[in-house]
Amino acid sequence: MSNRHRGRVIALKGAGLALSLALLSACATGPDANPRDPLEPFNRGVYKFNDAVDEAVLKPVATAYQQVTPSPVRTGVGNFFSNLGDLWSSVNAGLQLRPREATENLMRFSVNTVFGLAGVLDIASEMGIPRTRLDFGHTLGRWGAPAGPYLVLPILGPSSVRDTTGLLVDVQGDLTSGIDHIPTRNSLYALRVVDTRASLLRASSVLEGAALDKYSFTRDLYLNRRQSQVDDMIDKGIGLGDGQDAEKDTNRND
Repeated sequence: MSNRHRGRVIALKGAGLALSLALLSACATGPDANPRDPLEPFNRGVYKFNDAVDEAVLKPVATAYQQVTPSPVRTGVGNFFSNLGDLWSSVNAGLQLRPREATENLMRFSVNTVFGLAGVLDIASEMGIPRTRLDFGHTLGRWGAPAGPYLVLPILGPSSVRDTTGLLVDVQGDLTSGIDHIPTRNSLYALRVVDTRASLLRASSVLEGAALDKYSFTRDLYLNRRQSQVDDMIDKGIGLGDGQDAEKDTNRND
């Protein structure tokens, strides 16, 4: 077994273990549990772990990265990883039977890869080609899969049973995972994590300064946003829905 395949097996086992622990912890929830978050005791524990890792490692590194890296370079890094995502978004748009979005995302990937220095320059946006970010969780929702209970994954953060399942497929569609040279692949993984965290520094500062339960706020924001994205497909006549009545969802974030 190659190192790449071994890494994927470990990732799948880790995700499966996290999901199993979450399901086993369901018995610990009380009668007043949020119906969308029946695994709240487990999720809050993982949230605290993630928060500790963020404070000790991710946030300081991201802050240093933002301070020492020129803005044009950070923009180029973000463009590069967004360009890789455009190809997978095109695949998911095709799976969702959305030919316009599939074509647009494929055009974006092709134009930026060829003329934008492998995506460092976002030529496609300057040409007016729109981007539609899609993942396999969206695809499952498009075909009627319910979101299921809210989950907080170690390091990865907010998710749901449906999106965690989709994530296992998204990993296979990540072009970075196809790089055989391990040091290069791991360096790109690390750079993407740091760049993503750096882009969220301002938002996290606002969240930390607000007098609210950060866990509940993050949960509701994530679930409402994901549901709104699936509902938008249904409103446009694309998809089967996930069994929820949008009109009865008073927490929907339109």
